[in-house]
Amino acid sequence: MGSTHDVWFTEDAGTFLDRAGEYLAADPVVGTVLSTMARRTAEHGPPAGMPDCWFALVTGAAGEIVGAAMRTAPFEPWPPYLMGMEDGAAVALADAALARGIAIDGTNGLRPATDVFSARVAERTGRQTRVHLHHRLFELGTLVPPRPVRGRLREVRSEEARLALAWIHQFFRDADEQAGREAGHLNEGASFGIGDVLRKLDEGVLWFWVDDEDRPVHLTGANPPAYGVTRIGPVYTPKDERGRGWAGAAVAEVSRRIQADGGRAILFTDQANPTSNALYQGLGYEPVVDTVQLDIF
Repeated sequence: MGSTHDVWFTEDAGTFLDRAGEYLAADPVVGTVLSTMARRTAEHGPPAGMPDCWFALVTGAAGEIVGAAMRTAPFEPWPPYLMGMEDGAAVALADAALARGIAIDGTNGLRPATDVFSARVAERTGRQTRVHLHHRLFELGTLVPPRPVRGRLREVRSEEARLALAWIHQFFRDADEQAGREAGHLNEGASFGIGDVLRKLDEGVLWFWVDDEDRPVHLTGANPPAYGVTRIGPVYTPKDERGRGWAGAAVAEVSRRIQADGGRAILFTDQANPTSNALYQGLGYEPVVDTVQLDIF
């Protein structure tokens, strides 16, 4: 019996947004990664060095969109990212991707669709899957103010771009250490360059928390809003500044500003890091959905 789903691919992010915009806007929280990356790709082009950048929609028997995916990750193994969809749609997407000759050595996205897609690819190619990372998406409900600390939030200045980049790279290294993983597990950090920092400065979505002497002690970033939703991250405090409340104060202030502007504040947490999970839940963030990054080997 053939599939009741059709899969449409495009390498044009603008065309994808034109066709998928209403679908993404219907649930902008769970669609945050696709929405922000599609917009970024439409405005700035695909990440440098990617072997195959694409977007896809899965439609049902009546032509309605029932799933979406993309391949924009600028790091090996360039895993496709999937939104939630029924099992049959995930299987149809896997079959269509393989039929295009796409090499798939890893996947990322919402559960359980990503698990089903990966299992189908592994079955068809005689391989296995294993969990690389497990994240959880949170949305802020009612903000719970953290304990007061000295200092204030301000935007990163252009002359501080190199410091911000160094801290972002260190964020990925420290995240592995805090989660008990070997260094380099979060390989996407290596793909983030000075151009990405400068873009965030232009977008006004990169901040330092500074002490009373205007000395940076913490960094919080975000993505530009998409369909009224702003995703916060990365969130990084240097080791010798931890335990002083900088992260809670910065994330709370960024979150407050988002909500004050009428937006919805969201973020992802690494489920292997209990410290960050406790911090964000203490501020009023509530779990929405789990995501997973899988290796196919």
